[in-house]
Amino acid sequence: MSHPAIATLRGYLRPHLDLSKSRLETLCMIVVGMIGARTVNLSHIASERPGTTLIASTYRRLQRFFQHVRLEDGWAVPLIVRLLGLAGSWDLALDRTQWQIGTKDVNFLVLAVITGRHRVPLMWTVLDKRGNSHTDERVALLRRYLKVFEVSTIRRLLADREFIGREWLEFLCKNNIIFSIRLKENLRVTTEEGHELTLLARLRRSRCRSFRGRLGLADGEGGPLLNFAAKPLKDGEWLIVVSNGDARKALQAYRKRWAIECLFGDAKTRGLNLEDTRLTDPRKLNLLLALVALALAWASRTAVTLLGSRMPKRKAHGYFAKSVFRIGFDELRRLLRTNPGAAVTSGPRHAPSTPRNARVV
Repeated sequence: MSHPAIATLRGYLRPHLDLSKSRLETLCMIVVGMIGARTVNLSHIASERPGTTLIASTYRRLQRFFQHVRLEDGWAVPLIVRLLGLAGSWDLALDRTQWQIGTKDVNFLVLAVITGRHRVPLMWTVLDKRGNSHTDERVALLRRYLKVFEVSTIRRLLADREFIGREWLEFLCKNNIIFSIRLKENLRVTTEEGHELTLLARLRRSRCRSFRGRLGLADGEGGPLLNFAAKPLKDGEWLIVVSNGDARKALQAYRKRWAIECLFGDAKTRGLNLEDTRLTDPRKLNLLLALVALALAWASRTAVTLLGSRMPKRKAHGYFAKSVFRIGFDELRRLLRTNPGAAVTSGPRHAPSTPRNARVV
């Protein structure tokens, strides 16, 4: 970690964060340190600090930061928007990542922005429990998003089989959020013609891979009329998605959902090793993920600055030799050691206007 990098980053963030000089410097020390050390573990970050200050003293300073600093929910969102240069509309992906620290479960419900080059956490909720999220937790997260951004910024919401339920889908429909969500084959559906059967049975009875219907049984309360589309996979399973938009487009768009799985890899073993943390308090974990999101956005921005309009090189099998994130992450780590001023100041400097006051049902 170099003093110029911390000083330059502090000057860049000062207009946007209401923190004392010492606290802001510590925040920058953590962000720069986790990139240099490739871990969020505070003892390793403390070892990255230059100078003659004792590592134990720096470590205690980092601990006090998480102990005493209180920042409002969503404080990092404008900075992430600024770093990525977001404008217009983008895809959102919703998913969870979970692991254990001793006997304590760490569980994040993450809403990530997905574009052609970026995959970065935008908003999240720390679930103080193990397992799936509830409808009210998902709705609360989307409501937070819609208080900051217009619904028109959501090109499509992508989610896996965990994120279903009548109330949840009704919320998305009422707020005009186009979605593409994968379904389990054994879910029961009532087709537009009134047939009640499982999705798998419906696909076996007809060659048509797209149809309209409602999740659940006809004698129930009845959910919204939705579009279903499916295609067979190589392992014999079916990829089935439900959407309130065009079914075939939803099936094609669902492929982008994998980006949030790659994002979790960026935050963990391929990048910042988020699972190295020893923090278990939900408030501290929320703050930590905000710092990780800033670091990921910084690396992503660095990649775009380096690549320009080019795409990464591909190998013979068609996949990138290096992901956009890894290209930016490696370049950012190099710049922090050789030219810290360029590491902080390269890329977009001005955030586009952030739409506000969306109507939430």
